[in-house]
Order: sequence, then structure tokens, then C-alpha cells
Amino acid sequence: MPLSRRILFYLFAAVILYTCWLMLLLSLPYTSFDRYVDFLITKQLVYHIRHWRVSFYVHVFTSVIVLLTGLIQFSIYILKKFPGLHRRSGKIYALVILAFSGPSGLIMGFYANGGLPARISFVILASLWLLFTFLGWRYAMQRNWKRHTDMMIRSYALTLSAISLRFYAFLIGYFNMPIHPVQAYILISWLSWTLNLLIAEAIIRRGPGYLKTSFPAVRPS
Repeated sequence: MPLSRRILFYLFAAVILYTCWLMLLLSLPYTSFDRYVDFLITKQLVYHIRHWRVSFYVHVFTSVIVLLTGLIQFSIYILKKFPGLHRRSGKIYALVILAFSGPSGLIMGFYANGGLPARISFVILASLWLLFTFLGWRYAMQRNWKRHTDMMIRSYALTLSAISLRFYAFLIGYFNMPIHPVQAYILISWLSWTLNLLIAEAIIRRGPGYLKTSFPAVRPS
């Protein structure tokens, strides 16, 4: 891998790791299972719904796991030197999304703040997240590494929507943009994953040469 791309990956990894730390700190207050904590204050009308409540806690407490295990999948060093770790972390990533984070995110999407437009966005997001992750796992089982890589790029792009959503919310607040809170939430609910997916598609469509450089022909045995 060229030095420039190696540096870019290290910077990307550093941002993800720092964000994981912040996400962990944000998750800690919810371990009290108090209904009047942070984001839950806005969900008092649905907190009593058991499947929503369970989905919320599952989604919150698994977020760091998918961010970290997903990041490992894109480390060329780990892929070359520790293919077993790449394989095991990939299985954990897929399992957690398919069994826990994805279904819980889908359930939460039907009760999202921001009304129908935001709910549609989050339901589509969760559905695509589940689909891309499943296909990424399936292509790995078939040893179709090109399609596996493409699907994992898409899947992780949607995983990162948890970060981009908070980043866009921060920007709107920091620059004090004159947007009604509901409209702002609808806007970031769509931007949080559509822009990520566009970037993922741009990376994938740069062609076989780019993917060969980024993900060399070293495959888990």
C-alpha cells in the first residue's frame, strides 16, 4: 500500500478509535436503565413499549463492537499478518449486526423522532445495513472476495452513520444554523447515511486497480 494511503488509513483509524471512546462515554449513562437520561428524555411516549426499549439498549450497547470489529476488516496489516483475527472479527461484526444491531435499529426506525420522513430514512438505513452485511458474509463463505469487499465497504459505510449523524448535528448546533429542530433532524437522518453510501460507491467504482491496491490478494484461509 502506498505511504499516502497508509497515512490516510491511520488517520481514519485514529478518528474511529477516538469516536468509539466518545460513544462508550455516551453509552455509560444508559447502564443505569433510567428512563430520564439524555436521548431517552425525548422518547417518553414510546419508552413503555417493551420491544422498543429492549431494542434501544441493545443498539446502544453493541455500537462500539461493530465500529471496532468493522475497522479491523480494513487493516491490510492485520489481513496479511493475522488473517485469523481478520476472519474472527469479521464473523463477530456480521453476527452482531445481523442478530442484534441491525434488527434493533430497524425496530427503532419505526419509532424515530422527526415523523414519517425520518422514520422512512432510518428503516431504509437499517434494511440496507442488514442486506449489505448479509451479502458480505455470504460472499465470504463463497470465497467471492471482490463482492465480499464491495459489500463490506457498503456495510461499514452505513455503520459509520452513527458517527456522521452526530457530526452533522454538531455542525448544525455549532454554526447555529436557522433550521427548525424537526427539520434539522429529518435532514441529518438522511445525510447521515446517504453521503456515506455515495462515498462508498465512489471508492468501489474506482475500479479493480484501486481495490487491488487497497485490498491485496491475501485472503483468509
